[in-house]
Amino acid sequence: MPLSERATERSSALRIGVLGAGPIAQFAHFEACRKAANAELHAICDLAPDLLAQMAAEHRPHATYRDYDEMLADEDVDAVIVATADQFHVPAASKALAAGKHVLVEKPLGVEVAECEALSRQVQEGGLVLQVGTMKRFDEGISFARDFIADELGEMIALKAWYCDSVYRYTMTDALQPIPHGSPRARRPDGDPKADRRRYLMLGHGSHLIDTARYLAGDIVSVTARVVERAGALCWFAQLELANGALGHLDLTMSVRMDWHEGFHVYGEHGSVIAKTFLPWYLRSSEVECFSAKDRCYRRPLAEDSHFFRRQVEGFADTVLHGAPMRGATVDDGLAALRVMEAIELSAESGSTVAVPQPLERVR
Repeated sequence: MPLSERATERSSALRIGVLGAGPIAQFAHFEACRKAANAELHAICDLAPDLLAQMAAEHRPHATYRDYDEMLADEDVDAVIVATADQFHVPAASKALAAGKHVLVEKPLGVEVAECEALSRQVQEGGLVLQVGTMKRFDEGISFARDFIADELGEMIALKAWYCDSVYRYTMTDALQPIPHGSPRARRPDGDPKADRRRYLMLGHGSHLIDTARYLAGDIVSVTARVVERAGALCWFAQLELANGALGHLDLTMSVRMDWHEGFHVYGEHGSVIAKTFLPWYLRSSEVECFSAKDRCYRRPLAEDSHFFRRQVEGFADTVLHGAPMRGATVDDGLAALRVMEAIELSAESGSTVAVPQPLERVR
């Protein structure tokens, strides 16, 4: 839908306050809220006054706040996007829910399983919407593949998925993204989250790979993983047992000496899927080919609407405003992804297969 047409639909828009004015908000969430057909950027909150003033001048929200509690007290704020450091995700989301606000929280949902279990209970008890920002679910190519898998693939045999960052990634993103604004007064987590490099990379990048695998193939029952650190790169290979009886394999490599390398293969009873996914900041939908044995033809969607972040906000708003089924990741999807990441880490350390707790085993 052209932006001129979207503007006419804003009378019932979801009014969003964004917590955090750092890079992910600057590169994605501010613009997504402004472009969304059914949402608007109502408020921005950040502790750093200089950064807040710069973002307000550029994006023109209705209100700005340096105090999160004050933004949550604003009755005109319907929902909050939590765009802070990972360590602040759960506390900020929990506080928003307690204030009666719906939440879209950046991935990963949190950094520890226990805190995410508590947040899941809070969501279940409170009845508000919480969506996790694994925006690749809003890649039209990946959505097309999921529909084909559900409707035509039949019994799944195997899934292979990979997410391999490029050593040239920042050269690419520097050319694509606006120059980010920073501030010496920005709030940062205690200590150095990057000190544990393996966990930092797994949380930041493994969350995407695992969520895509679960989105396509369902729950992961167990993992058997290996990790190698060599030539400055980290590589995890994980063998999966899926709840649907299929086998799976994940490759998370940080980083490869080549272009960005991401995608998946799915083999099934009545066909197959091959997909290539691109560096997200190109805003280019995955190239997907679905082969159906029924007519021996490949199907390839154009998937021209590739602003994943705007589509993510629109999906979130549609669920909040109209009760539409959630297309994004739920709080329990975020919890499940963290449990799989934890299982991969434990398996790589021990060399043994590690079971992943399933939904019925979650703490109630």
